[in-house]
Amino acid sequence: MISTNRTVRRPKSPVLAGFGGVLALLSLIPAIPATAAAPARDSAVRTTAYAAPRPVTPAERRTADYLDSLRERPAQLRAFFKELPKGGDLHNHLSGAVTTEYLLQLAIEQGLCIDATMTAVASPCAPGARPASDARTDPAFRQQIIRAWSMQDFPADESGHDHFFDTFGKFGMATWYARGKMLANVADTVVKQNQFYLETMVSPASDSAKTLADAVGYDADFAALHRKLVAGGKLDKVIDEAVQEADDSDAQFREAAHCDTPRPAPACKLPVRWISQVSRGSSPVRVFTQMAVGMRLAERDPRFVAVNLVQPEDWDSSLENYSLQMRMLKYLRGQYPGAHLTLHAGELAPGLVKPEDLTFHINEAVRVAGAERIGHGVDLVHEDDWRALARTMARRHVAVEVPFSSNKQILGIAGDEHPFNAYRRYGVPIVLSTDDPGVSRIDISHEYQYAAKTYRLSYTELKDLARASLEYAFRDGRSLWATGTAPSGYRVVAACRADRPGDGRPSARCARYLAGSPKAATEWRQEVAFAAFERAHGGRG
Repeated sequence: MISTNRTVRRPKSPVLAGFGGVLALLSLIPAIPATAAAPARDSAVRTTAYAAPRPVTPAERRTADYLDSLRERPAQLRAFFKELPKGGDLHNHLSGAVTTEYLLQLAIEQGLCIDATMTAVASPCAPGARPASDARTDPAFRQQIIRAWSMQDFPADESGHDHFFDTFGKFGMATWYARGKMLANVADTVVKQNQFYLETMVSPASDSAKTLADAVGYDADFAALHRKLVAGGKLDKVIDEAVQEADDSDAQFREAAHCDTPRPAPACKLPVRWISQVSRGSSPVRVFTQMAVGMRLAERDPRFVAVNLVQPEDWDSSLENYSLQMRMLKYLRGQYPGAHLTLHAGELAPGLVKPEDLTFHINEAVRVAGAERIGHGVDLVHEDDWRALARTMARRHVAVEVPFSSNKQILGIAGDEHPFNAYRRYGVPIVLSTDDPGVSRIDISHEYQYAAKTYRLSYTELKDLARASLEYAFRDGRSLWATGTAPSGYRVVAACRADRPGDGRPSARCARYLAGSPKAATEWRQEVAFAAFERAHGGRG
């Protein structure tokens, strides 16, 4: 079975499947003959977005002037950032992304109880527990639950790290049997935030993967362990279950979002892809098995694109087995080259772990495991020879996923203490993300606005952050951008160079290119949105 919980793995949780695709994007493009080229499986272009200033267009300059005029006008500033096209969210945990109010609604719908620790539990309610439905008529009780299940009103003198991760165990039961509904809630928010793509994390067939791992037993010889997993089709049976769960949850999503009715929710048109979670705090054999499940699934089912390790990086088991897990990933990537890899790495800070534990996590994620993206990467400047590491990330186009709010809430790292500018100075691609926006009580607009204010980012720098979030997505097909052009201005590929997004429909040549690449089509859709955004705001300064 699948779990979407970030730190607690619960049984009987149906898989979440990707849905949507390029249908909404292709509505912008003329009909293409059936012989148009099929999209490539891998993202072919990687460009570095922060190496040098780029030319600014007149429309961008006018929009930048308008943004400057809003610095002391909070309401208008907030509206600007909500309307700003903001690419995709590439670092998102599904259960932590659902709004807390909706999680409470799910608990009520399932007839759950809330115990004295504010944890959702099964009914009937034991002594000291109350029906979740009491929150409908008791505002104080409702606020207690919301505070326990999120970072709302969290006191600064307590451990944000512990409270943040504890929330997942408290609302975990409310997320059972409702994965499609949760996706509908999250995807609808993503669309309303003017984003065009989502990658979110789940744990496919988690119970069956655990059962298989325990039956096989650990073998320090990775090749031998992998052979035991696949022997007799055992691993493929887990994959079959994950695919069926994905199908079932797709159906639940479509019902919850009314996709097959005359009034579908905006979420129905959002392309979503899934990243398979691996619980890094588990035993080595379970970790290896989950890795193998996620990678084999990514090669078999296009709804799943990558693997990531979750759970706190500072747990004793996580620290003890970190290097072993990087070697496991290196081996399995050789077995499943079609699977992508993004890793939580460097989600650490001084005082949380011993100084020596800050020196190698990002290095090994990049140089040993071969991660294509890094999540958080907060301890960069504490890594051994961190400047060489940053240059390596820039050269290999390894993007860093930056969720400012959770970095501050979990690690207490913000402002100048965050390595955001260090990554930029070395040309490492950056994509802004939300991590767990439901728990953090934020949205992606908040993260862009925080970045603009804290690091004095210009409008064009914000625009390129949004572009980067699609450029480094694990979206099928080739990029809209010519190789190596991002630092000098995101020059479009030759097929679309004569076209201007937002000025009518693309030419036949460009349309064929977009039809053959969901990635480029998504990027084109954002460029059309930017053209409209700049027309709407460029004359207001």
